[in-house]
Amino acid sequence: MKTTQFLFSGFGGQGILFAGKFLAYKGLIEGKQVSWLPSYGPEMRGGTASCSVIVSDGAVGSPIVSKPDVLVAMNLPSLDRFESSVVPGGMIFADSTLIERRTARDDVKAFYVPATKLASDNGYPTLANMILLGKILAELGEFSGEGVEAALAKVISAKHADMKEVNLNALRLGAAQ
Repeated sequence: MKTTQFLFSGFGGQGILFAGKFLAYKGLIEGKQVSWLPSYGPEMRGGTASCSVIVSDGAVGSPIVSKPDVLVAMNLPSLDRFESSVVPGGMIFADSTLIERRTARDDVKAFYVPATKLASDNGYPTLANMILLGKILAELGEFSGEGVEAALAKVISAKHADMKEVNLNALRLGAAQ
């Protein structure tokens, strides 16, 4: 049985919860058992936000992720706070536009993606989260066109249907990094 625990963390407004919800829907669409547990400070935009996601072939016992297999740090406080909790052999994805330092650990795979800069340079100023998510899916070998597109259809409301293709392009941009 394969289970992957993800922890997304950053500032409110960076799309942390959206990225986690997308990943949870992708898992559901692919027949996996999932949990999605958002957490954010009272400040909303600019405050802290994190999201735990578990995707498993079997039942998920608890939605709490204390030892993530995959950490997504979109700001320095998130990397500082959660870096030590990643399991040995796990993966850390950091937005290198906002995080200048490298991880101090040599027992994890670390990926530094200038997601915020890439988003800005490519006309997707609010989609650094999806660029990082594209990189994650590519590294995990989970970037399937059908699952990705179906998950986007679930998390993007009909009111914002025009954003589906833009999000898909951001995911593809991240996957190519």
